[in-house]
Amino acid sequence: MDNIELIAPCHFGLESVLKREVLDLGYEIAQVEDGRVTFYGDEQSVCRANIFLRTAERILLKVASFKATTFDELFENTRAVAWENYIPQDGKFWVAKAASVKSKLFSTSDIQSIMKKAMVERMKSHYHMPWFEETGASYPVRVFLMKDIVTVGIDTSGISLHKRGYRQLSGKAPITETLAAALIMLTPWRADRVLVDPFCGSGTFLIEAAMMAANMAPGMNRSFLAEDWENLISKNTWYKAVDEANDLIHDTIGADIQGYDVDAGAVKVARKNAEDAGVEHMIHFQQRAVKDLRHSKKYGFIITNPPYGERLEEKETLPQLYREFGESFRNLDSWSAYMITSYEDAEKYFGRKADKNRKIYNGMIKTYFYQFMGPKPPRQKKQG
Repeated sequence: MDNIELIAPCHFGLESVLKREVLDLGYEIAQVEDGRVTFYGDEQSVCRANIFLRTAERILLKVASFKATTFDELFENTRAVAWENYIPQDGKFWVAKAASVKSKLFSTSDIQSIMKKAMVERMKSHYHMPWFEETGASYPVRVFLMKDIVTVGIDTSGISLHKRGYRQLSGKAPITETLAAALIMLTPWRADRVLVDPFCGSGTFLIEAAMMAANMAPGMNRSFLAEDWENLISKNTWYKAVDEANDLIHDTIGADIQGYDVDAGAVKVARKNAEDAGVEHMIHFQQRAVKDLRHSKKYGFIITNPPYGERLEEKETLPQLYREFGESFRNLDSWSAYMITSYEDAEKYFGRKADKNRKIYNGMIKTYFYQFMGPKPPRQKKQG
């Protein structure tokens, strides 16, 4: 399975981060669009992309792209796809999701139904069978329509890639693992710098940072749908990708990563999640209010997801909470702070206008990633 195209969906506004990750893995970019990056690869790249990419939501094997303005065109073009090259006779196949933007065909349920019928017709003519029991491996299809151009891919991941496998427990308003990783990558933080999350919740920012510091691949402890696609990808190819991930781990690295939360229950949850991720020895958790935030080292980083006040009773406490956060930050000489929040008065009560902010959708909630830059540390003189 050489010379294929893979589609990696991601959070809107974070395509540049994913693009950089794909390039770092050694693959050529085919296209960058809103909410997804397409790149060229081979059989091995399916495994490596699923295991190594921190900011992709899933990996799709692109099988077709065509124009369709009528349901007849959609049916005929779908039937023209060589589905037998991807789906075996006993394969389970269906159109798991369809999305349509600025296209004449907008009924997603009709799109799904018609494409499934067209797939069956193609498979019937190739395999010379009137009926498919679909008892084998799963091949769910995902479809995007943008300005009448239909892009078709088969999902290789299964469960979304943000499900790393370590977060069995969640605190209030958790941030997804993929979004947390992308936001960390938007900062200059590196493993040799202090990192603190004063609203750590279930610990996602800190666990993702620790995994980065230890060079631990995010998908190495979970399974993927395409592991069962033995007609396309050999088991040995998956084993090689996992071996590569294991060889790269450096979890003895010294890192100063700390998480605080006023809620003792949240701290307990975060500690358990870090343990499940295999990075509990790299993170110090403690019950502590944001007004008590302090640190002796200079040039540290705060990356956090403070309360948004989604519930009415919480909204009343937000001014005081953000005010205390801002006061604590001002006492941290030379530090930088990064926070994602939907709270419109965040800068007002924090007491400082952000140097930069970036609009990001956290699920359906419009949020802003506020960036308060501290000074760069002085460059160390080389010995000798």
